[in-house]
Amino acid sequence: MENLTDMGILGASQAIQATEKVKYCLYARKSTESEEKQVLSIDSQIKEMLQLAEKEGLNVVEIKHESHSAKAAGQRPVFNKIVNDISAGKFNGILTWAPDRISRNAGDLGRIVDLIDQGLLAEIRTYSQKFTNNPNEKFLLMILGSQAKLENDNKSINVKRGLRAKCEMGLWPSVAPTGYLNEKRTDRKGYVLLDTIRSPIIKQMFEKVANDQWSGRNLYRWLKNEIKFVTKNGKPLSLANVYMILKNPFYCGIFEYPRNSGNWYTGKHKSIITKELFDRVQRQLERDNIVRSQNKEFAFTKLIKCGLCGSGITADEKFKKLKNGTIKRYVYYGCTKVRDLSCKCGYIREEALIEQLFKIIDKISLDKIGMKERLEKEVQRYHQFRHGVLGIKEENEKRNKEVDIRNYAKYILKEGSIYDKRELLSCLKSKLILKNKELSLKS
Repeated sequence: MENLTDMGILGASQAIQATEKVKYCLYARKSTESEEKQVLSIDSQIKEMLQLAEKEGLNVVEIKHESHSAKAAGQRPVFNKIVNDISAGKFNGILTWAPDRISRNAGDLGRIVDLIDQGLLAEIRTYSQKFTNNPNEKFLLMILGSQAKLENDNKSINVKRGLRAKCEMGLWPSVAPTGYLNEKRTDRKGYVLLDTIRSPIIKQMFEKVANDQWSGRNLYRWLKNEIKFVTKNGKPLSLANVYMILKNPFYCGIFEYPRNSGNWYTGKHKSIITKELFDRVQRQLERDNIVRSQNKEFAFTKLIKCGLCGSGITADEKFKKLKNGTIKRYVYYGCTKVRDLSCKCGYIREEALIEQLFKIIDKISLDKIGMKERLEKEVQRYHQFRHGVLGIKEENEKRNKEVDIRNYAKYILKEGSIYDKRELLSCLKSKLILKNKELSLKS
């Protein structure tokens, strides 16, 4: 929102003459239509319409502009604000360069016409036309708006047809994936060339997974720490990027476009790997997924964040054979190091973690425990059992009620099921942070 006096566009001697009948909002939107070639930028639209307002004595009370596409209804926040302001009676006129600045879709056009029908929008003024609550003028507005929508629809069809034709020729219609470069020659649009620097490394990535059973995380560490791999934009690959590369069949000569459409094409680009190597990598990734899905669940994972790097907290279990022959199980929690491989968060035993959770339960208000009502019911049922079945009458029951609720929460953390523990901690209104083996609630 911009006020004319704040902008300094209109001085005292150049102020737009106010009219009592209509208060206008000047609305400018940047065109994204290629045929208009962006002749009118937002600044030039505002300049031209202010000159028109001054010439005709229009009362412009606000200036608003945005660059969002008008193809889909309800997707322009500034336009939505204008509609709400008109409904609230803040102003009752719109000043804009052309009808298609307001809408190129049926939904937004319908909202504007409804405002005119309700008498809330008195006038729409463009550079060469005006539209009021007149049947002929509203009809013309709807025709011009529908014409703009027709242009959008036809353009979308033509673009899709052109992309489909390129794909059928084996040409890639988008930015080349890592390991390839887009051809810069204008007469060879859609062709991609091998990136002689990065394509050998992409091939090594597939070979290490297929032949040496490397995981995506191993590849990520190798790329980042050992060979310092960066993309053509000078950025290192994230772990997600590594898996995207490993799952992309473009590297073996075929591609799907658009994604998940089921439309497959054979590319004209040179393959970096064979189809056989790509299939072996997919089988290895599938086996890794099965192993991960079969991993044991731990109670406090996915509920705590690392206080040093912001990564999640994971867990691992270790087994130690004692002198008496029994096996002792230990569970350790520590940073996943997804965001920082050199994170120094350290590991903490589950028993020590639970003790720190006890201290947090003792300190926080019971209102911060989202399970308070459930805990109260469980404690009440416990007292009823002691009194009705065992004949034990509780003294100072009300006074000890809060203590019992805290103790029951601790009991869940120590002896409850994984589901109960997670449910309790997920109800905390603040996030749990583990930093230097110390657990705390984020304030």
